[in-house]
Amino acid sequence: MAQTKTVTTPTAKRSPRTLAGSLSPVADEARVQALKLYEAALKLMQDGKYEQAHTAFNSMLATAPPELGHSIRMYVNACVQQVAKGKTTFQSHEERYDYAISLLNNGHYADAREEFKAILHENDSADYAFYGLAVLSSMTGESHSCLEHLTEAIRLNAKNRIQARSDSDFQDMADDPRFTELLYPEA
Repeated sequence: MAQTKTVTTPTAKRSPRTLAGSLSPVADEARVQALKLYEAALKLMQDGKYEQAHTAFNSMLATAPPELGHSIRMYVNACVQQVAKGKTTFQSHEERYDYAISLLNNGHYADAREEFKAILHENDSADYAFYGLAVLSSMTGESHSCLEHLTEAIRLNAKNRIQARSDSDFQDMADDPRFTELLYPEA
């Protein structure tokens, strides 16, 4: 018994149809672009960047395809709630510093840097914030910044020199002669 093969021919991709007929290529491109923006905004939201996602969803609300309107409004509300919930308030600079150190210890370097800079913005003589920035710079391999921040921390409070001598967070700086000179100027 002979078997016959059925050959299927590839079908051409059909364009979407509506009740009024086929969509125009311009409308199809606008839809593709809107979906890309929608996906990018969802990614921002998934990454915890709620303020950026909120801005992205709001910007596309007026031009998005109608079937996405409800979802976009829902995500806008979710972003607003997350932003409101995520605002951290501090009673003192020391509380903010402790929060920045916890961010640093958990590897959230950019957020920790923002918190240290916020302290310095409010109090430009906060030696502990300069010290925190020095530790952060050491941990991220920015030796020049580390030395600048540590120099300022020591200038503001000489006790920071003694603290830095035994701080294991500066282990990557130990071989730098500038670091040694800063910590042991009497040698």
